[in-house]
Amino acid sequence: MYTPRGRLDREALIRQYVPLVQRLAHHMIAKLPPNVELDDLVQVGMIGLVDALSRFEESHGVQFETFATQRIRGAMLDELREGDWLSRGSRKNQKQIEQAMHRLEQRLGRPPLESEIAAELNMGLSDYQALLGRVRGTQLVYLEDIGAHAEDEEGFLDRHVADEAADPMSLLKDQRLRSALVAAIESLPERERHIMGMYYEQDMNLKEIAAVLGVTESRVCQLHSQSIARLRAKMRSH
Repeated sequence: MYTPRGRLDREALIRQYVPLVQRLAHHMIAKLPPNVELDDLVQVGMIGLVDALSRFEESHGVQFETFATQRIRGAMLDELREGDWLSRGSRKNQKQIEQAMHRLEQRLGRPPLESEIAAELNMGLSDYQALLGRVRGTQLVYLEDIGAHAEDEEGFLDRHVADEAADPMSLLKDQRLRSALVAAIESLPERERHIMGMYYEQDMNLKEIAAVLGVTESRVCQLHSQSIARLRAKMRSH
């Protein structure tokens, strides 16, 4: 979009890409605890969009939407790095869930039921489901791993960015890892596998998935959290 003088129409481009910012924020919020506000992510994402407009050069041969997506996500992640977005307690709870799942799967030889996971954690089913809603599902590589923690631990990128062989994208391209991840996803209970497909392949948000399944958005959030915990438990050796 250009002005009559042949310059990029920044205001028109911002209006055009507001839905992109909102979509990225909705996608990211599902991986974060409830204390992170969607509006805050959108606001930070808009700053990333404006930054993308000021830095973009067509001569680099990259489409603007691709470039903008990287800048918007980067702005959101920078904001999350600066805040204590995931408490130590939430990290501990998430890992306890994963460990319980791993123990049960080793014992049962199948994916454990929610009621079995709750019993393994010595809590009622409703308490376990509420816990899933509080911790929310995170990525196979935790977002907390991207930057240093309050304990001054070395962050994921700090450990690997200088080593091309250990770059996250390079690891994902490794055929054995990809095969293991595909197998882990295929082993998920049918409903959870369906949710993962809608969320990651069809790019649907939690509200849309809830409408398809006829359940509440919070229930979808719980099942998404549980799916990610199952995958992390299975992928621990990789």
